[in-house]
Amino acid sequence: MKIKELRKLSADKLTDKLTELRNKSRELRFSIANNQLKDVRELREVKKTIAKIITILNQQRLGRENAGSDKKEAIAKQEK
Repeated sequence: MKIKELRKLSADKLTDKLTELRNKSRELRFSIANNQLKDVRELREVKKTIAKIITILNQQRLGRENAGSDKKEAIAKQEK
């Protein structure tokens, strides 16, 4: 998936997608180990998508934390 498509999803859907991809990654690793999988590059794509999702989730978390600290700073300035 492209990063633009992933950014449109909510945090809950991203978490569900992350769980799904981690399971798929595990299955692909077992398939590769048993020489059942011909397209080993698929694992690489899954790993990249997992990294993208984790990055987006971290950015969203940091955005919420920064928004909270910005509000605290604004309140502190108003009290002065």
